Formats: sequence, structure tokens, C-alpha cells
Amino acid sequence: DMECNDMMDMLTVRMAERVVGMNTENTEINEGTINFDIVFYVRMKDGLSQIIVNVEAQKDMPTEYHILNRAIFYACRLVSSQKERDFVNKKYDDIKQVYTIWICMNMPEDSTDYYYLANKKVLGNCRWEGKQDLLNIVLLGLARELPGQDKKHELHRLLGALLSKKLSQNEKLNIIEKEYDIPLEEDLRKDVSVMCNLSQGIEDKAIAKIVMNMYKIGYTPNQIADAVGVSVDEVEAIIKKKEPAMA
Repeated sequence: DMECNDMMDMLTVRMAERVVGMNTENTEINEGTINFDIVFYVRMKDGLSQIIVNVEAQKDMPTEYHILNRAIFYACRLVSSQKERDFVNKKYDDIKQVYTIWICMNMPEDSTDYYYLANKKVLGNCRWEGKQDLLNIVLLGLARELPGQDKKHELHRLLGALLSKKLSQNEKLNIIEKEYDIPLEEDLRKDVSVMCNLSQGIEDKAIAKIVMNMYKIGYTPNQIADAVGVSVDEVEAIIKKKEPAMA
């Protein structure tokens, strides 16, 4: 009994050392912490099996590391983090298939790349049992300009429209409904509205910061308006709103 209790205590400690559940933060002992943008289960057509999908968004191609290396790391962690949550002990056959999908904006062209495990026979014809399709990486590049309507660019046009800073909310909703036959239910309208407002808010803050930095250096409102691409009235309104906070 004492031996059994000791084993249970060890198991409890082990499970406490990791974050379980489909959280966007994942911590593994000795492996550090990573934060996923979005991670969720998808139930397959058979109604029983599931896969794990992770979606990551990048506003442009990172310069401090290669994005494929990071995607491989995330895919591996999505597999290893299933221990004690989706499978226990040595039940490795219960590991769920994982997909990590990276959407990279402001690319030179639209692109799609799919990476997966491949087998290269070197000697003999031995058949090794197991799930070769466990790791799946999809890299989606979205060009700065929205592509035209054609089969090849269907996904990129939809994502590009949703994430575009140039299109209005109504233009986005029009593309979603008329081109993709997606019913515009109230929840979807709200989600698109939130995306548009968030994008506009980020852009407004960036413009305000540039305006104030130039104003502090000594540029006139006219010079700032020409450089930033907004009206003089907008520049003066930003300065008037922000100036008291500088005192």
C-alpha cells in the first residue's frame, strides 16, 4: 500500500508540473513556456477521432528567426504536450494528429506550403507501423494586395479580405456573403466589426505616436501632415489631445 501511495504521489507531482487542457499557454518541465495564438480540437467525420489545430498569425516575415523552424517547434510541442492529457503512460498510439497553420501577411506574393513527415526507403522493405501523418505544418503567405477571384486564390482572397486594413467592414461582409456564400449571422457580423475596429485602433495609435514624435522634434503641423499622409486638422487634433499629457 505504501508503495502504491508513493507512486500516486509521484504521478500527482508529475501532472502538476505541466499545464493540461487546451490552453493557449503550454508549459512543459525543462522545456519552458510557449504561447499559442489559437489552439483547438476538431472532431473528424467519424464522430470519434479528433485532431489538434493551432493557428498562428504573423504581420510579416520575421527577421530574427526562420518561421519554418518555429513552426516545427510548435508542431512538436503540440504532440509532446498531449502526454497525460490525451494519452498516458506508453499509449503512444493515442497521440492525436496535429496541424500548425501559420498565416504570414504582407508577403511579396500569395503562397501555400505544406510540410509533413515523409519516408525514404534506404534498405529493405520493412513496414513500420504508426501514424506518419502526426505532424503537419501549413505556411500561408498573404500578399499585400488582395488577389482576384479565381479557384487558386480562394482561401487567400477570403483571408486577405478579413485581415485587410484597406477594405471597409461592409466591403469585407460583401465578399464573405456574395463570393463565398457564407451566411452573415449576427455573431459573424460582430466578429468582423471587432476585427475592423481593432485594426483601425492600432493604426490610429501608430499615427498618433508618429505625429507626436515629429511634433516634439520641431516639425510644423503642415510638414507632419505631408509626411504622414493625413490632414492638417487631424494633426492639430492629435497634438491638442496629447499635448496636456506631455506636461
